[in-house]
Amino acid sequence: MLTLKGRTAIVTGGSRGLGLAIAQAFVKDGMSVGILSLRVESATGAAQELANSGYPCEGVSCDVSDVESVGSALKKVVSRFGGIDVVVNCAGILDVSSIPEMSPQHWDKIMAVNLKGTFLVVQQALPYLEKSRAPRVVNISSNAGRMGGYENGLAYSASKGGIIALTYGLARRLAPKGITVNCIAPGTIASDMSQAYDEAARNRLLTRFPLGRLGTPMEVAAAACYFASEESGFTTGAVLDVNGGLFMG
Repeated sequence: MLTLKGRTAIVTGGSRGLGLAIAQAFVKDGMSVGILSLRVESATGAAQELANSGYPCEGVSCDVSDVESVGSALKKVVSRFGGIDVVVNCAGILDVSSIPEMSPQHWDKIMAVNLKGTFLVVQQALPYLEKSRAPRVVNISSNAGRMGGYENGLAYSASKGGIIALTYGLARRLAPKGITVNCIAPGTIASDMSQAYDEAARNRLLTRFPLGRLGTPMEVAAAACYFASEESGFTTGAVLDVNGGLFMG
């Protein structure tokens, strides 16, 4: 049994894919959720869909790579729900560029959203998390951050590996404040992001999974629910591999 009811979370990249699945799981377990997405239409649309089902949800536009945008978005969520107990960093860009194709500009964009964005959201959320009775940070990395990946570009691998290292550092530094920081490293998940791979790449990936299938967004959301719960209070600095056995170690 996990205690989630009565808590407030923000989910970056929460308007689709893994982020939306996490937001859906949270509200169904009694949480209030702020859905943050770059496009205001996506954020408000996803939030309205959940609100129409009777769940407390707020959609806010946010560019996670811009500190002022992050600060403004968090203030809007706090204005609606009164605080923030859980931060889920799910906003990210999948990169499939080859080494010769990678431009410095594209590298910088991937890093700005995936890695810098994760840090900025945690940094700006700290004043609110410090007021929570059971504050939690959940970062979404990737199997690629664990072992380099197979079909993705190296900017993606580097950014996701950086998220794991950032998780370790944040967990150590924020533990005295009672803030836990954990990470989920999914394998390839059947979602809109995985559609960036062509059919041949998806088939090659599928053969590498010992369980013989791709993951589902709700399987990642279940892991997020544990890390967000009050019962996870003695778990920090952990990386949970939800990857069908693709990486073991």
